[in-house]
Amino acid sequence: MKKKLIAGAVMVLAALTALVGGVTFANAEGDDSSTKVVGGTKAKKGEFPFMVHLSMGCGGSLYSKQIVLTAAHCVDGTGPDKSITATIGVVDLKDPDAIKIKSTYVHVSKKYEDKGEDWALIKLAKPVPNAKTIALNTTKSYNKGTFDIAGWGDTKEGAGTGSRYMMKAKVPYVTDKNCRKAYPELNGYWEMCAGKPEGGVDTCQGDSGGPMFRKDANGRRIQVGIVSWGEGCARPKFPGVYAQVSYFYKDIIAAAKTI
Repeated sequence: MKKKLIAGAVMVLAALTALVGGVTFANAEGDDSSTKVVGGTKAKKGEFPFMVHLSMGCGGSLYSKQIVLTAAHCVDGTGPDKSITATIGVVDLKDPDAIKIKSTYVHVSKKYEDKGEDWALIKLAKPVPNAKTIALNTTKSYNKGTFDIAGWGDTKEGAGTGSRYMMKAKVPYVTDKNCRKAYPELNGYWEMCAGKPEGGVDTCQGDSGGPMFRKDANGRRIQVGIVSWGEGCARPKFPGVYAQVSYFYKDIIAAAKTI
């Protein structure tokens, strides 16, 4: 497994790390492979209302008022699942105003096991009150430029503690050609990379499953990526790898209609 689950704050210094074979998944499922934003700053209350913290040590985003989009490597498989608690609507995980809702069902991409398409949907037991969702990116034209990342993952590689507060940072797009210098196995169809050549800013353990996003031409935030994997956190020349939403957005929409 080389995915990184985002369960903590965004580590602007750390690159996505799946601590298996040197690769860090940004999650926190009982191992130390969850990611958070390294090199970032504390998010403001209400700044990213679509952000979701998941109890297994990952992040996610509100696809709809009752469905969370996250990474496949954060969950155990498709089927009924009441073990996950989603925390929504706060920057501080200890905020008494936090909305906490249990899961009822998980749907993992049917192409995850054989192709590695790293996305999954979690259905919640009830709708999120006053839900603020984020739209999916449906075109490759937005898969470039500078992106926003956020989460509650580690703020430095190997910390293993996550962050009480949501952290945020910005990372630049890295071309597939340049990303393959670090990761020859990169699949440019459904994966994309982002990070500074000198390192210092990245998602990290505990951030897996969280969104990478930007604004479209109308100023609306859209999700372009899902925190997936990487070598360590925020290391020079090792950008974070993200599942590319524009490649499988139709599959996400179709799956959401079935759960």
